[in-house]
Amino acid sequence: MTRTKESGMKSRGGRGAVIGALGLASVALAAGPAFAKGGVDITAPHTAQVGKTFTVTAQGNDDAAGYLRICLERRSGGQAWHRVTCGAVVDTGTDARATAHVKAAHRGVLEYRAVVYGLTSPNDSQPVRERTSGPVRVDVR
Repeated sequence: MTRTKESGMKSRGGRGAVIGALGLASVALAAGPAFAKGGVDITAPHTAQVGKTFTVTAQGNDDAAGYLRICLERRSGGQAWHRVTCGAVVDTGTDARATAHVKAAHRGVLEYRAVVYGLTSPNDSQPVRERTSGPVRVDVR
């Protein structure tokens, strides 16, 4: 009889410890920061010929905003980034897309990147930068 009581008590104590640990883990997970899901991709050719047109495309998404817009930016020679074009404003449930048809005017290296902006409405005048792609390089020969 004593043996059963002891094993029963140990069993209950062990269950209590497990339940307490699970409770602490769930509270810790719930209190942690929430991270938005999304991403941004950009594609461009590695090389282009002077005087020829090439295409740069980007697509991106992010669930942190109600509406999204993606823009393509370009720089050359390490200077500041300049906007090339922007895509249409879309709902968060769909990918934002932008395409630029660029004519290579002179030799050198051009860099492009895509920037995803979050908007609170389709006509939001102060979009928030949500994601930025890494630069892709196009060697114009």
